Amino acid sequence: MILTELSVDAGDLERRTGWAVRPEGACKGEVCVPLPSDADVGQGRIDVGVLAERLAMPLVRDEDTSLWAIGPESGVTGHALTTARVPEIVLPDLDGIEVSISSLRGQKVLLVAWASW
Repeated sequence: MILTELSVDAGDLERRTGWAVRPEGACKGEVCVPLPSDADVGQGRIDVGVLAERLAMPLVRDEDTSLWAIGPESGVTGHALTTARVPEIVLPDLDGIEVSISSLRGQKVLLVAWASW
C-alpha cells in the first residue's frame, strides 16, 4: 500500500489490505490483533506506524518522493521480510548482456517476475 502520509482512513485500509479496524483491534478473517489506543488518530483514521509495528508489516519511505509503502503482514501470517536489501542478482538485459543488481545501486529499479504456472 503506497501512502503520502502516515495516517490512513480505516475504510481505505480495509479496502486496500483486508485489515478492518474494529473495537477488538485490526482484524482480517478470523485473526484479530489488539491495537493500542494511540493507533486511532481520530476522524476514522489509523496511525500506519503503529499498525505496521503491531502487525509486523514492513514500512519504508522514499525520501525523494516523500511516499511511504507498507508491506504485507509478516508476524501474523508467519511470513517474514527480514530485510529490505535485495540479494545479489545477475540477469540478462534486453540485449542478453548480464547486469548485476549491485551495478544499479543508487537508481530506482523495477524487477518484474513472471511464471507460467
